[in-house]
Amino acid sequence: MNPENQPVISYPLKDGSTLKIREALPEDASLLLAYIESVSGESANLTFGPGEFDFTRDEERQYLEDIRKVENAIYLLGFIGEELVSALSFTCEQRVRTRHVGEFGITVKKRYWGKSIGKAMLETLIDWAQVSRIIYKINLSVRSDNERAIALYKKCGFTVEGLRTRDICIEGKFYDSIMMGLEINPPN
Repeated sequence: MNPENQPVISYPLKDGSTLKIREALPEDASLLLAYIESVSGESANLTFGPGEFDFTRDEERQYLEDIRKVENAIYLLGFIGEELVSALSFTCEQRVRTRHVGEFGITVKKRYWGKSIGKAMLETLIDWAQVSRIIYKINLSVRSDNERAIALYKKCGFTVEGLRTRDICIEGKFYDSIMMGLEINPPN
């Protein structure tokens, strides 16, 4: 669960278990790909379905290496025991004018929904952004009918900034996406 003695953040969860969060390493590529394929079929709220995430192990490994090389991106993994139960990726462009703002994506295994795992992962991202002194805006896109996620984001301080219509198409049906953002102020 913790190769290379990575720093680990522990969060007590509602059910008494503990979520351990750490940064993803290139060695996590196979574990992460299996996790992504597993969650891809659990929810229609994702931008991909089963079999649609087509990175190879080597491509995923390279992606994780690349994220670790830049100071304005992070990939977090959440574990309960040895089981990977959540993942959050945050990336930014590297251009000087836009390197301060990025977007994240988050997943939680369905059987762990309602345990505050998403909140813990999101708070970890926000804390990292605040101390980074690089990130001043976190954006996200969420399906407009995903009320639980929208409530979580609002609880964490995100505000609605816009609507993108017909953003997702699943089996011929279109769904809108709400654009949300959080301005980050670095610590004094």
